[in-house]
Amino acid sequence: MQQQQPRHRAPQDKQPIVFCDFDGTITLSDNIVAIMKHFDPPGWNGIVQDIISGAKSIRQGVGELFALLPSSRKQEVEDYVLQSAGIRPGFADLLALCKRKNIPFYVTSGGIDFFLRPLLAPYDIEESHIYCNSADFSKPHIEIVWPHPCDDECRNDCGMCKTRVIRRFPKERYYRMLIGDSVTDFEGAKLADLVFARSHLATRCKELGLPHYEYDTFFDVIEVLEEIIEGATPT
Repeated sequence: MQQQQPRHRAPQDKQPIVFCDFDGTITLSDNIVAIMKHFDPPGWNGIVQDIISGAKSIRQGVGELFALLPSSRKQEVEDYVLQSAGIRPGFADLLALCKRKNIPFYVTSGGIDFFLRPLLAPYDIEESHIYCNSADFSKPHIEIVWPHPCDDECRNDCGMCKTRVIRRFPKERYYRMLIGDSVTDFEGAKLADLVFARSHLATRCKELGLPHYEYDTFFDVIEVLEEIIEGATPT
């Protein structure tokens, strides 16, 4: 695991808290991209490239991607994800550590509920600790619903605004740690005290000089997290 030393351990007067991405973080690959590759609707790749380049916002791009798929294929899409998505090693162990140390763990995902929740069901995460987007199958094509949009402090049209969730936990009271991998985590990483990063997020952390550790599995995260929180006093 390549790593950059964090600036400090979690202060004793702050509550450690974890915000964790889903696609490409909890799962081994980005499920939205995997869905598009598998079902291959015309035009999907150009939309993905526009999201990556910033030509389209995450909300606009993801909405356009799923609008390429008929609602009648809901079960096919869900079955495909459940059969193909792998969970990153060490996830259950990370949850156990957070529970043991009284560290709140939140899933903050730009993914969609109809495949995200079934994948997370075995892990007994509180419903109120899962933030994601929803899907409406009542129309001919899949329509994405955005229950957690950007607020007045974010202008990035995130779809599921991770910074809005993170700001619910003030930096004066919480030691905020983010685990992620890609474009949906970029803005949240700027607010975090420490980032666990891989892939595009690791590159962005290096560019911005953000304190971070690179990880491959959640066992890497656990190894560092145990040191980070040593001496911290959970509330």
